[in-house]
Amino acid sequence: MQAYGQFAFVYDRLMEDMPYPDWIRFASEAWSKLGEPKVVADLGCGTGSIAIPLAQAGKQVYAIDLAADMLTVGRAKWESLPQRALPADAGSIQWLQQDMREWEVPEPVDAAISFCDCVNYLTEPADVEAAFRATWAALKPGGTFLFDVHAPSQLERYAEEQPFTLDERDVAYIWTSSYDEDRLEIEHQLTIFARDAEAEDAKYVRIEETHVQRAYDRHWLQDALYEAGFSKVDCYADFAFEAPNPGSERLFFVCVK
Repeated sequence: MQAYGQFAFVYDRLMEDMPYPDWIRFASEAWSKLGEPKVVADLGCGTGSIAIPLAQAGKQVYAIDLAADMLTVGRAKWESLPQRALPADAGSIQWLQQDMREWEVPEPVDAAISFCDCVNYLTEPADVEAAFRATWAALKPGGTFLFDVHAPSQLERYAEEQPFTLDERDVAYIWTSSYDEDRLEIEHQLTIFARDAEAEDAKYVRIEETHVQRAYDRHWLQDALYEAGFSKVDCYADFAFEAPNPGSERLFFVCVK
């Protein structure tokens, strides 16, 4: 692995326990009520862990991410799938390096999604508002926008429970966090040691990562979505179509243009 983009190549290993099927299930259940999309934009697609199953299910997917390395890994995963893994009615994926605050695609889409707390990486209210406006503009009339964010209480829990560690044969990390209570903002510092499978001596590569996320009050998010033009905004929690409560970890928004 080269120093450039190392994190993208260990990302799937570190995220293999993430509940991707639950995000897909939530989207499917929402679409069953609001209309099944054919063309979907996946904002903050990472390495395609949601975009690829959607394409396998017949969707035309625009997989959008700011990180070129993530897109490189995702495209390689998609292109390496054996033909037998793709049904006859499989869809397609276009991998696009774009900023979710100002994303554009060649055609209006039926639906947009942004899962795995991508919106929390927008650390200024104006950035969140810009992303909402760009998404509204890219949707067809009646199109849907589904996304999730960490609730403010979840960032507080991260700060209280850190540090986190992992120690396995092929990868290890030390993860510490610092929390700004006034801004509802958390900074994660990760030091990762990952085995370089391409090296003859199986040496380990050290990777330093800093991730900053900010939580927002759910009522502010709802107001910002309406201000962006959405006609209907519902908020749920923790992969279920149930109202949030003080213990909710993830807030899910279902918006209609």
